[in-house]
Amino acid sequence: MRILLDKIKKLLNRRTTITLIIVFAALLIELFSAAQYYYTKQLLENELEKKASIEMTMKAILIKSMLNTTEQVLNSHVTEINKLTKDPDDIDDAIRTIVQANDYFKGVGIAFVPGYFKKDNELYEPWAFNSNNSVIVRKNIAKRGGHDYTTFKFYTEPMSTGKPYWCDPYIDSVETHSLITTYSIPVIDYTGLKAGIAGIDLSLEWLSDSLNNRHMYPSSYCILLTEDGELISQPPKSHPRYKDFDDAIRSINDTTTEARTVAKSKIKVKEFVNEDGQDACVFFHHMKGNPRWMVAVVCYDKEVYGDLDKIRLRTGLLMLLGFLLLGYIIYRFIKNNKRMAENEIEHERLSSELQVAKRIQSEMLPHDDISHNNIDIAATLLAAREVGGDIYDYFLRDDKLFFCIGDASGKGVPSALIMSVTHSMFRSFGSQESNPARIMQHINKAVCHGNESSMFVTFFIGVLDLPTGRLHYCNAGHDTPVIIDGDEPQTLDVKANMVLGIVKDWFYESQTTILKPQATLLLYTDGLTEAMDTKHQQFGIERVKDTITQHHCDTSQILLDTLTRAASDFVGNAEQSDDLTLLAVRYTPTPEQPIARQELTVENDLSHISQVNDFVTAFCDKLNLDKSTATNMRLAIEEAVVNVINYAYPKGEKGDINIIASATCDTIKWVITDNGVAFAPTDAPDVDTSLSAEDRQIGGLGIFLVRQLMDTINYERINHKNVLTLKKKY
Repeated sequence: MRILLDKIKKLLNRRTTITLIIVFAALLIELFSAAQYYYTKQLLENELEKKASIEMTMKAILIKSMLNTTEQVLNSHVTEINKLTKDPDDIDDAIRTIVQANDYFKGVGIAFVPGYFKKDNELYEPWAFNSNNSVIVRKNIAKRGGHDYTTFKFYTEPMSTGKPYWCDPYIDSVETHSLITTYSIPVIDYTGLKAGIAGIDLSLEWLSDSLNNRHMYPSSYCILLTEDGELISQPPKSHPRYKDFDDAIRSINDTTTEARTVAKSKIKVKEFVNEDGQDACVFFHHMKGNPRWMVAVVCYDKEVYGDLDKIRLRTGLLMLLGFLLLGYIIYRFIKNNKRMAENEIEHERLSSELQVAKRIQSEMLPHDDISHNNIDIAATLLAAREVGGDIYDYFLRDDKLFFCIGDASGKGVPSALIMSVTHSMFRSFGSQESNPARIMQHINKAVCHGNESSMFVTFFIGVLDLPTGRLHYCNAGHDTPVIIDGDEPQTLDVKANMVLGIVKDWFYESQTTILKPQATLLLYTDGLTEAMDTKHQQFGIERVKDTITQHHCDTSQILLDTLTRAASDFVGNAEQSDDLTLLAVRYTPTPEQPIARQELTVENDLSHISQVNDFVTAFCDKLNLDKSTATNMRLAIEEAVVNVINYAYPKGEKGDINIIASATCDTIKWVITDNGVAFAPTDAPDVDTSLSAEDRQIGGLGIFLVRQLMDTINYERINHKNVLTLKKKY
């Protein structure tokens, strides 16, 4: 009863804790959302200020470029004008030339000091204006009624200061009747006295389109004001916010409200509300130099922060939905407390089953040591979970070592299942086939069959001929093995090929190399090279090579222990992220000391079989073998030679068959060599002797008989020759 109460109390405490955690998390989410909105709005505001600053700078550059052009034109001609002050008739050509310099020059004239040409206080102002690409010169426009230029600032300011002057824009009432501004400078005559003021009337009609051709936002617009806040240029009437520019001007000129200065600039900004109740802001600043006009840019909050407000609304709705979902989760959590207890029991059951699966997977690995003088083999598998997707295997057949290593995609039970299929296929096809590429093709078809989850396997198969050290191998996307032969470990030259389980009809290629005596072939999965420490740095193939170089490993097992320890030290306290599998094959051939040796060469003709039989009988008599053993030897060699005669040479083609017989203290070895076409008698499937003669396929009985009579039968294609080696202990 107490145990039950303790469990109920534990569940209640867990429920209360999780509920508080969920509520606290909801509050944090709300706080984070509000902070995110505030800081995002600050970022948008800063971005708006930068954009406004850039736009006003560009507009100011545009205006100043036109003003500077006007100044340069007049300044470049003033010296010539100074020389022409002796005769007023020479002035016409000069002002005509100036007004033709730019289409925006509406007029050019010179206002002479009254009475300069010895007429009592007579006003003299020769003037030329541009009308429809034709220049018209009007002499002395001051004669027109009321045009007393001595009262205008374009004349009085430079006359009194002696400096150039830009007057505020105005409507020309004399000729063009358009908005213009006048740039004027003093004219000095040949005696050094002020003769008058030269001026250019610059049209400002282009300002409206130029200032409002491009903007940050569709409803933004630019206005140009004088230093005192008088309107110079307004947005075109076609602009959607044309009626609001008066509100922006009033906001700029309102002395009751203080403008805010944009950080690290001289730009000021004011906020206002238009007639429609929409919030807006106007950025403005004075241009440098003269004239000190103001450039202003107007933006509306709806466009600047509209997307942010939409996001906030959507976020709010999502949060509301999230809170509703949170309430439902809490409800479901309370309701499912009982299920949690049941799940704990189920989890314990699954853990127990996984332990059984781990034991079964471990039992699939080879545990018996291979008893052969020519090899030293060792392997290890460290799974990251209860079951994993790595595998290795090796076995002996016909004096050849068959071995493999593989890594299935993913982790856990799915990868373990597909790897168990791959492993069983390797054992099955490797018991009948000696070509690693053909074994790989068979396994690939088996893995592809029904592989709807698209899992794949990287795999490496090697077939080592123990008498010669010739290694045939095939790779299917697996990590490149390392050959240790001398001081510097080298990677094996492999073709990557396609991984298993992807393309059913993929053609796999096999490769061949020779393992030198005492050389070691190291195979591994990516659990070694991709082992990561707490800083997420990988162990890597270079560290593998460095570890091998720094440690002298006499045996395959010492090599694996050294690498495993080095990887563990590198990883430290980091969790093992992947299965780690190592397989080392050391080639240690032992020279044979024959006590007897004989050799025979015959033609590929059945008539020479009697010579072969006599050769075998003589060698067996030399070893004092009993009659039964000698008979079996003669029968096996005869079947092997007949097989060569039938299959190695095309019909009618002559060739030699060489037989070398050698014997040690306990083993007889027969090496049969021919120059015929390549054929592998050891790859022939075993004959099913349980079938009747009519049901069995033709052929195969000879090799089947040889297998029964000899201990090992080994085939290799060496230097374009078929080499068949038979061994028998006696």
